[in-house]
Amino acid sequence: MSTAENESAVQQVGEPVGEALPDQLPVLPTKGLVVFPQSVTPISVGEERSIRLIDDVMNREDRLLALVAARDPEQEEPGPDSIYTVGTAARIQRMLKVPDGSVRVLAEGLDRVRVGPYTQTSPFLEAGVLPLPDELEESTEVEALARNLQGLFGRVIELVPYLPDELHVAAANVDDPAMLSYLVASSLRLPLEERQELLETTEVRKRLQRLTVIVNREVEVLELGAKIQSDVQSDMEDTQREHFLRQQLRAIQQELGETDEAQAEVNELRGQLDEADPPAVVREAVQRELGRLERLPPGAAEHSVIRTYLDWILAIPWNVRTEDDLDLAHAREVLDEDHYDIEKVKERILEHLAVVRLNPDASAPILCFAGPPGVGKTSLGQSIARALGREFARISVGGVRDESEIRGHRRTYVGALPGTIVRALRDAGAMNPVMMIDEIDKMGYDFRGDPSSAMLEVLDPAQNNSFRDHYLDLPLDLSRVLFICTANVLETVPAPLLDRMEVIPLAGYTDEEKLHIARRFLLPRQRGEAGLKDAQLEVTDDGLRTVIAEYTREAGVRQLERRLAAVARKVAREVAEGRSEGETVGGERTRELLGPERIHNEVKRRTTEPGVATGLAVTGAGGEILFVEAQVMPGSGKLVVTGQLGDVMRESAQAALSYVRAHQTELGLKVDDEFFVKHDVHLHIPAGAVPKDGPSAGVTLTTALVSALRDQPVDSDVAMTGEVTLTGQVLPVGGIKEKVLAARRAGIGTVVIPRLGEEQLAEVEPELLGDLRVVPADRLADVLAVALDGERSPAGDDAQA
Repeated sequence: MSTAENESAVQQVGEPVGEALPDQLPVLPTKGLVVFPQSVTPISVGEERSIRLIDDVMNREDRLLALVAARDPEQEEPGPDSIYTVGTAARIQRMLKVPDGSVRVLAEGLDRVRVGPYTQTSPFLEAGVLPLPDELEESTEVEALARNLQGLFGRVIELVPYLPDELHVAAANVDDPAMLSYLVASSLRLPLEERQELLETTEVRKRLQRLTVIVNREVEVLELGAKIQSDVQSDMEDTQREHFLRQQLRAIQQELGETDEAQAEVNELRGQLDEADPPAVVREAVQRELGRLERLPPGAAEHSVIRTYLDWILAIPWNVRTEDDLDLAHAREVLDEDHYDIEKVKERILEHLAVVRLNPDASAPILCFAGPPGVGKTSLGQSIARALGREFARISVGGVRDESEIRGHRRTYVGALPGTIVRALRDAGAMNPVMMIDEIDKMGYDFRGDPSSAMLEVLDPAQNNSFRDHYLDLPLDLSRVLFICTANVLETVPAPLLDRMEVIPLAGYTDEEKLHIARRFLLPRQRGEAGLKDAQLEVTDDGLRTVIAEYTREAGVRQLERRLAAVARKVAREVAEGRSEGETVGGERTRELLGPERIHNEVKRRTTEPGVATGLAVTGAGGEILFVEAQVMPGSGKLVVTGQLGDVMRESAQAALSYVRAHQTELGLKVDDEFFVKHDVHLHIPAGAVPKDGPSAGVTLTTALVSALRDQPVDSDVAMTGEVTLTGQVLPVGGIKEKVLAARRAGIGTVVIPRLGEEQLAEVEPELLGDLRVVPADRLADVLAVALDGERSPAGDDAQA
């Protein structure tokens, strides 16, 4: 097969030959090429069959062959059915063999011929040929078509760079309409089908009409392209001219010592915009505001508002993200280094790291650490950020009552600013920090709005990828932020907000855990704060236990750290005054330094008298013990309840009295039927300034009342919790873990809990219980058997230790 050697090469039209053609000629299929009569065309021949054909033709005297276009340019060695039936008889003027084995020839088109039938297909094609002369009827229409085509062709030559200007002169000097049509058709880059159609058209008038349509189309396309190029060039020239003039103006101002401060300010902001590379919607908003800033005089009031707004947008780290450290072993090491125990939290963070390692596009969890003060919730957030290799940002929402604190103020207000979320992102310097929202349970609401409702969008993974601050009014992607909220109690957190968070409870510490925490974290920190070296202050385990037992009573370790700080300061003073070079502080020395003990064990002292029982409760500070006192006195059968008790606890007291009255014989009470009519019952829970409520004191109220009526003290080593019914059943209550730990801190030896709440003990590690005995109870009789009758456990049951 043969192809045009260069599509841009111009096919030159020659004079008509007018010689007789043989009856049959070798046929050379051309690839994507139509050769017209009276034109000279370069052809490249590369196929072996075609090269043999050229060699055979060159050995002939007339050097004639038929050039016919193949229907499919991609087909190798097309046969008779794959090439057109009309082609051009041509003579080879020159042949050149090139080093790669191919052959290049220069062929002169002579006459249009119809090819067929084929007489030979091997080693090359050969077929009979029949001349197809032009049909020309001279008329005014043909002359007009020819002149119009000359003009259009001249316009094409002006617009197309690859056609030489000499071609315009050649076309203007062609008088024969047929020759003109061949010249134009062979010069234009037309599709193969259109070129073949022109070749097969024998009537000159129709060919001129068809060419007029084609050339008109080409002129329109070329003129449109030229217009587009001119417009682009004009825009480029205007931009270059503006840039050049601005450079000159800047140079002149520098020479004169003058500067346009307003323009310099805008240019600086544009530079910051390029560095920030924000999303397209943000860039568009900044460009719009920059345009307004340029048009405003610096003294305008709106100028400073726009400038502040732009500063805030450009201060946000739109495309800055820190790479997570996905080394699980390193993360575990960091978490263990900073915090003792709290395995649930550590496991949850390691699980998140594992998920991100397997799925980098996973969304960050939204966690809520719930627990009493001082257990390390806030410092845990910093430790998590260090383990992940992320920036840390903390915002406190305790006492926040204005929704605008979260979402920001709209720019229409004087002094408007973004909300705390945007400010935290700016301070963090990355779009994927660990963001701690502290004291989320202490948010309030008033006429200015409900900030907890604004938090719903922030903490909702389905919405926070397009969070809108009222001040910026631009979408912010918070989906990569690891939110960690902290709360002391969950009851004050709105249910929709709580539903969006994964709550991880943090209970208080036991004395042994406090000992380890003080040894590993608190003592070294306070020693450093006091400026003491390790050898100058050492506290023995006995000294630490003394501080824990006699000077603190808390779920966390804040008071413990304060007491250790006091010890460190007193030793530092002695060292600074030269009275000591340092010392090891034991139990007795601790009492000397800290003074009289501040925490007294009230349990045994307050339960030695009948009518006093030890109960367990959960407060914002963790688990606590409480005492219920009952007194029976002559009266008119009234029930008096004091101690600032809530409605639920008052109802529990009424239920306890009703149960005792209904079961006085079973309870072994030696009273007659008129006793409760002639006596008043007074139930009191000390610490009257503290509000109390809840059903979990039901068994404690009943036990205290039975103790008072029997005149029998309650075992001082027993504490209890559970709701009581009128039939004497003990129903489950919450906070078993916190209550059990509170009992152990207070030195209680036995705790009675509802059997139906026994599964909550699974949250308490066995080593935390130590020698504490936990007794499950189904009925009130089981509680009284342990608290009053001294049985180790209800009949048929085994206590857990």
